[in-house]
Amino acid sequence: MASIRASNVVPSSFPSSSSRCRRQTMTVRATINMPRLRNGSSLSLPKLTTIGLAEELQLRNGYKNTTTTQFEKLSPSPKASDPMAIEKLYAIMEAVADRVEMHKNIGEQRNNWNNLLLTSINSITLTASLMAGVAAMGAGGAPLVALKLSSTLLYLAATGMLLVMNKIQPSQLAEEQRNAARWFKQLYEEIRTTVSIGAPNSKDVIEATAKVLALDRAYPLPLMGVMLKKFPKTVEPAVWWAPLRNRKAKGSGGRNNGNGWNGEREGEMREIVTVLNRKDKEDYLRLGKKALKLNKALAISGPLLTALAAFGSAFAGRGPWPVVLGVVAGALSTVVNAIEHGAQVGMVFEMYRSNAGFFELMQESIESNLEEREGERRENGELFEMKVALQLGRSLSELRDLATSSAMKGEANHEFASKLF
Repeated sequence: MASIRASNVVPSSFPSSSSRCRRQTMTVRATINMPRLRNGSSLSLPKLTTIGLAEELQLRNGYKNTTTTQFEKLSPSPKASDPMAIEKLYAIMEAVADRVEMHKNIGEQRNNWNNLLLTSINSITLTASLMAGVAAMGAGGAPLVALKLSSTLLYLAATGMLLVMNKIQPSQLAEEQRNAARWFKQLYEEIRTTVSIGAPNSKDVIEATAKVLALDRAYPLPLMGVMLKKFPKTVEPAVWWAPLRNRKAKGSGGRNNGNGWNGEREGEMREIVTVLNRKDKEDYLRLGKKALKLNKALAISGPLLTALAAFGSAFAGRGPWPVVLGVVAGALSTVVNAIEHGAQVGMVFEMYRSNAGFFELMQESIESNLEEREGERRENGELFEMKVALQLGRSLSELRDLATSSAMKGEANHEFASKLF
């Protein structure tokens, strides 16, 4: 123990000047009495540490703070968001929202084209057919020549308009724009989810840009040069997505050992791919081929019938057969046009092609996850299984029953994977 003894204590009632002088001349005598140490013993003093205010508060709240953890806290986290990447993703979202509105408006415009052109061509064809019939009943002279000429010109105009209409297929164009608006909306929501709950970085920006450009290539807006072929030689699924290989996984990382994947789930996904490829995609490609053949036949028959009607109308009054050809061919042309463009056979073909592409996308998505050997780089297995089930219109138990049935029956299983289409 140490005791401190002080003398010359200054009373508080002294003036300030006197006390100041006394403080200058005052001496403090202090004597520190410490216990004597035995021979060979050493004095141990407590270790002195200096901590800052933040560290002291952390210690009071029960947190441990060491030099190592402090440096780890200051070092950037690999999952930290990149502010520049977030700004770029917002810019991409603005462009995607503009494309959604653009495709929606152009889709409505081209649907109006289909309705207006069909009504106009059928009205012209019926009027020309009526004129050809009236010309056959006339006695001759100038009225007969006027009716014949008017009917022939109307048929020729209808033939030219049909050639253009059958070339561009307005109903199919409208379906393309509807599909493009749908996939751009989905991309917009996907980017918004990444910004909201993810940790965006430069890879997300590159991936989002690739998806936008892939959709632009798959559904072009111009009618000249880059327009999709309306009568392709072979029917293939529509492709509107960027390559899925080497795409960054959107799962939960390594929350568990296999990231939600095990042998049973992998086998289940392989069976789903088999069913999609054997039943759903193949069936829609088969229907697409039938729709394409029907559309080709109708597209050739319509202009051909109006051309024959124009030929018959030009020779009306020279016998019964030109009149029959001018009237009957015109009437049949109206029926053909009503079936082709009224029933929108081109739109049906595009719908089948798009559905086949949807199943192709699901197949590639499943295969890209199964081919990745590292579980941490895959999308979380439980989340991915739920997505597949919802996209097919099934519950998880129904999806597993489908995989089990496919594994047991093989090609004898006639059940389709999707319950939506």
